[in-house]
Amino acid sequence: MKNIKMKIEYDGGRYLGWQRLSNSDKTIQGKIENILTNMTGTKVEIIGSGRTDSGTHAKGQIANFKTDSTMAFTDMLDYLNRYLPQDIVVKKLEEVPERFHARYNAVGKTYSYRIWNNTIPSAFERNYSYQYPDKLDIDKMNEACEKLIGTHDFIGFSSLKKSKKSTVRTIDEIKIQREGNIIRFTFTGNGFLHKMVRIIMGTLLDIGAGVMESEYIDTIFKSGVRSQAGETVPAQGLFLEEVYYTK
Repeated sequence: MKNIKMKIEYDGGRYLGWQRLSNSDKTIQGKIENILTNMTGTKVEIIGSGRTDSGTHAKGQIANFKTDSTMAFTDMLDYLNRYLPQDIVVKKLEEVPERFHARYNAVGKTYSYRIWNNTIPSAFERNYSYQYPDKLDIDKMNEACEKLIGTHDFIGFSSLKKSKKSTVRTIDEIKIQREGNIIRFTFTGNGFLHKMVRIIMGTLLDIGAGVMESEYIDTIFKSGVRSQAGETVPAQGLFLEEVYYTK
């Protein structure tokens, strides 16, 4: 039996997230599994590197599935992209060792978040960025990012109420880049809690707009209380860029 690794790109705007749901066919996982099952003639389940929320996009989601199919990978790729909706694209297929697991073997991820920083909305950017009209101080946000980088308990920047699992994560790098009206934030780390990037973004925007000082990051870490952090920004500005694995 082959273990096949997939690289997937999708516009999550009209889907209820990655994870398959029993009461809806509007999930990324569900759509891909249905096509794979039709293609191979046997039920196929795929394992994703992690769940993306409703409305979140991906340029480099990774998943794997196992199959006895003898179909050539080029034919599989053609079949998938012919029958999948146009807003879900399988970019690459490759055979990997039997023990490869897209979620458990992941050692890091990069997410990006896009802000449309203008008082006038954009007809073209509305589905792929969050309009934030207030002036933002990039230097202050960079100061706050320095406090976020490193290994911390990020429970205060998560939607999790309580967790038996560790909420300690390491952020290796945060970049902020302005290109005209777009400000792009890029986060790379060993893993991210539920809604962690979107809550960090809400906090950074408060700091950039002068609502909150960068020192308040320390207070949120110390208290671990979600309500002390900024709002959860909308999902449409969030992209899963890349998932990393050891060689």
